[in-house]
Amino acid sequence: MHDHDHPFMVLGVGSTVPDFTLDAYYKGNFSKVSLGDYKGKWKLLFFYPLDFTFVCPTEIIELSDKAAEFEAMNTQVLLASIDSVHSHKAWSKEIGDLAYPMLSDLNKELSLMFNILHDDGMSLRGAFIIDPDNVLQAAIVHNLPVGRNIDEIKRVIGAFQTGELCPVNWSKGGKTLGKA
Repeated sequence: MHDHDHPFMVLGVGSTVPDFTLDAYYKGNFSKVSLGDYKGKWKLLFFYPLDFTFVCPTEIIELSDKAAEFEAMNTQVLLASIDSVHSHKAWSKEIGDLAYPMLSDLNKELSLMFNILHDDGMSLRGAFIIDPDNVLQAAIVHNLPVGRNIDEIKRVIGAFQTGELCPVNWSKGGKTLGKA
């Protein structure tokens, strides 16, 4: 859709994320998934480099194992990589059905929009916290070798959900500093 030589929108924290629709694989089915499908919810858009790699399943399986915790936080997790939905399906046979849709960013448009396209053509490890109004509230990006901390991502979502100023190391039930 976009030529790499042409300007494209790059999102930063505080930007409104435009609606997008991608092909997805979820529990045996192919479908289309849009950001707009999750109105009124928090979204965690969780990019990983590639299917059939080594660090990725550790992150994704932990995310899937904590599905009820994210659900309790009114947060929809969306997994994304540059792989096709057919690759996602094949990989799911190996790692098991996941609790979340696996989006196919095959044309790399979403990776470009979030500025996480690695020189080798795959996505960096980007975790993007998007609020119910589709405003990007946090961007956690790791280079390829190191996985992210799922509990830390949950902590950050919870802190934003208070709508208040949260001090260093704030955790659920902790004292906030009052209204932002």
